[in-house]
Amino acid sequence: MKKKVSLVLEGGGMRGAYTAGCLAWLIDNNIEFDAHYGISTGALHMCSYLLKNKEYLHELSTKYIADKSAIGFRSLFREGRIVSYDHLFNVVLEKKVGYDFKAVSEIKKNAKVGLYDMDLGKTVYYPIEEVGKDELKAACSLPIIGKVVESKGRKFLDGGITEMIPITPSIYDANDRHLVITTKPGDYVRKPAKKIVVDYMRLCYPECPEISDDYNIRHLNYVKQINLIKELVDRKDAVYMYPSETVKVSRLSGNPETLNRLYELGYSDMEKKKEEINALFK
Repeated sequence: MKKKVSLVLEGGGMRGAYTAGCLAWLIDNNIEFDAHYGISTGALHMCSYLLKNKEYLHELSTKYIADKSAIGFRSLFREGRIVSYDHLFNVVLEKKVGYDFKAVSEIKKNAKVGLYDMDLGKTVYYPIEEVGKDELKAACSLPIIGKVVESKGRKFLDGGITEMIPITPSIYDANDRHLVITTKPGDYVRKPAKKIVVDYMRLCYPECPEISDDYNIRHLNYVKQINLIKELVDRKDAVYMYPSETVKVSRLSGNPETLNRLYELGYSDMEKKKEEINALFK
């Protein structure tokens, strides 16, 4: 029986340039999957991959995602948040890049985007046909840093509040093998959230106390997700991709030169693991 192979994408903000480079390699090598799962920026790049649009992948991840008009003081003045996601999606992506958000909901693939549903107090995975510009904006909207996004009568934030790497839904959906692409070094250790941040979240979102509770154990969930991936790798049921070199790019800061280096690193790392990736489909 043919093995079902999934693509699992972490977020990472500007570090997602690595993911974009990996996905460009997949397009060039005509590799397709039975299922797809994206969190945060990983969800946005997943859509670009499904649209088979390498221009989106490169331009978004190396140039436009670092647009200073959407981050910092101008953003605080415009939208009252460090990152102005409305401006990023409505102006930078839609007008400057020409991103076709309507085409996303018309993708005929098995793909899901993780969103933190504030009405339910947990991360929920929505099928691609229910995802448009607002849902993708919500997928990228970090708590405190960005605004809550309302769509279809519900309130959403970045699904990475609980699931930074969406390996669990991939396993739950009975996929046999997984290509997991992350944006942090292999030896990365996530630190516990600072108490002041958790307390501030409790003040910011009184209608959804689960957010602060989930953020408080975020580092523990991350360890569980990484350990699960490593178990799958040991069984040869997963290939785990992460930057093989250190490129100084953080979630919210980077410049076109370093972002392009990270993008190219993703592409070259995939080429180096070509045999392992192809073996997933045998």
